[in-house]
Amino acid sequence: MLNLIMKDVLGTPAILVGLFALLGLVLQKKGLTEVVSGTLKTIMGFIILGVGANVLVGTLNSFGAMFEHAFHIKGIIPNNEVVVAIAQKAFGKTTAMIMLLGMLVNILIARFTRFKYIFLTGHHTMYMACMLAVILATFGIGEIQTILLGAVILGVVMALFPAMLQPFTKKITDSDDFALGHFNSIGYLASALVGKYLGNSEKTTEELKVPKSLGFLRDSSVSLAITMTILFVVVGSYAGSDFVETKLSDGQNFVVYAFMQAIAFAGGVYVILAGVRMLLAEIVPAFKGIADKIVPNAIPALDCPIVFPFAPNAVIIGFFSSFIAGLVCMFLFPQFGWLVIVPGLVPHFFDGATAGIYGNATGGRRGAVLGAFVNGIIISLLPALLFLILGGMGFQGSTFGDSDFGFIGVILGKFGGLIFH
Repeated sequence: MLNLIMKDVLGTPAILVGLFALLGLVLQKKGLTEVVSGTLKTIMGFIILGVGANVLVGTLNSFGAMFEHAFHIKGIIPNNEVVVAIAQKAFGKTTAMIMLLGMLVNILIARFTRFKYIFLTGHHTMYMACMLAVILATFGIGEIQTILLGAVILGVVMALFPAMLQPFTKKITDSDDFALGHFNSIGYLASALVGKYLGNSEKTTEELKVPKSLGFLRDSSVSLAITMTILFVVVGSYAGSDFVETKLSDGQNFVVYAFMQAIAFAGGVYVILAGVRMLLAEIVPAFKGIADKIVPNAIPALDCPIVFPFAPNAVIIGFFSSFIAGLVCMFLFPQFGWLVIVPGLVPHFFDGATAGIYGNATGGRRGAVLGAFVNGIIISLLPALLFLILGGMGFQGSTFGDSDFGFIGVILGKFGGLIFH
């Protein structure tokens, strides 16, 4: 029963967010029609967002395979799902309990402190709970103590990290209706600060002037499709037709395959934006019930694509800038004898795009470029440092990809042992 609740219910982000919408609507004493409609549309919005994200992940994985083959790059590719899948075999129960109690701690903090943020990105909650379970288990403090300490740490970061970003999130959205709940907060904070001190907020990415003859580029979906087509075709050419057609495209011409992957990528982004709009239209009004009845003035903290519609150009700029930083780190780290971190397209897209939006909010175009570049360095460096800890625990294949996992994991790994031994 616990596994059913934790893995299949609370571990499914769409259901988790839907349950909060359901609770909010019931607390407002809405009619049956509004409750059913609001709950299902919230879930559908999240599923639509997830469908778009899955399309992106699929195309980015194909691109990553072409890139690795083309340039003969070997190293560690940060991937949250891989680490969690390995860890669940030994730490599944502990992860589930830390996640459940951590969510309760988050709600208690929101209820009794000024940090009113309720973290609703379920998969990131589970990933952080898993990392905490793995690292805390090495301290030899017992399962119950591991669960309780892990839950407190999880609940605190679920409340504090969205609060830390909220001044910048409000600048992006012009409202206080929702916050960002995504464990790359350190990267987004760094991007916003870089934009603030090194950028120029008067020239934003969304005011880029496009000649009339190139007016079709004003449509972000079209400009993204063209940009990604060029990128996919170039990398596919370097990878070679034989590799692409035998390993990836199932015989389809490599240029046609690269073109279709690029268009699918742009389509995935379009689907994500549609899902975000539906989700926001339902979750924000529904959440009012929770704010009024259980946690006064509660603010939902949602996944990073929630800010994509506010600066579509910054999404593209941030992705490329973060990815370029990842490439720089990939070639630079070995010069210092460090681990080679191959830039994962998935974290560099989602984290880089969001970092670009935060950098743009405080520093315009320059802030988007420089802020996302700094984010790219952070999500290369912190995973490398975290791997030194996780690798010693038997997790040799991969490491977590987002900055907050590295930040929390390195602090715990380096200093936690001193406290408990």
